[in-house]
Amino acid sequence: MKQYEAVILALEKIGGIATLGQLNQEVMKIKECNWNTKTPFASIRRIVQLNKEIYKIKPGLYALTKYKNKFEKNGIIAETETNKDAKEIVEFNHSYYQGIIVLTGNLKGLHTHIPNQDKNKNFIDKKLKDIQNLNEIPNFSYENIVSRSSTIDVTWFNKRKMPHSFFEIEHSTDIQNSLLKYNDLQDFYSRMIIVADEKRKKEYESKIKYSAFDEIQNRVKFLSYQELIKQYESLVEQQNFETII
Repeated sequence: MKQYEAVILALEKIGGIATLGQLNQEVMKIKECNWNTKTPFASIRRIVQLNKEIYKIKPGLYALTKYKNKFEKNGIIAETETNKDAKEIVEFNHSYYQGIIVLTGNLKGLHTHIPNQDKNKNFIDKKLKDIQNLNEIPNFSYENIVSRSSTIDVTWFNKRKMPHSFFEIEHSTDIQNSLLKYNDLQDFYSRMIIVADEKRKKEYESKIKYSAFDEIQNRVKFLSYQELIKQYESLVEQQNFETII
């Protein structure tokens, strides 16, 4: 079996749509294809970018062209410069990147939580509640603190059910609102991350310098969508190594 045929077959098996990370895992199960390379994942990435039977929906997400109309009817629309601010794209962006953060946390062996208001939103062909591994937020502190943290877009908890990392996804809303949440949670030894398009980094850098955020200025980090996808895909690739150093 040719390499591009294996990629298309794997994508078909998954349901015609998948993250590149999911696709990498499925392709490696196809024994009829011999990759003859030390970098098969780079080859898979090249195939999804160049093969006309596959189209890109957004960073790290690909689908079979023959199912494009079906996915669009379900609200999964390829993002372009002209439609990126449309309501459907903004809503799907938010839940998509929430899902990627959850999957990344799961791969790291952490507990993952989505706020109640987002649990029924779609992550590709699943609900966000179906990929998180904590149904309820742990009672890790006073009621008002737990309530405040329960609105964070994604939270990773460690083995002791204490907050490991907070993630707020900012596609078009005001970054300052997320910084205010983080300011209220500053007493926890947790990472605080703003996830957004690289184009919003300057806005983030400007607002984190407000005097109101002096206490968290060196604790909050910015993570672009592109870097998030790269890190998720890298973790998936590592699952195929027998020994991680």
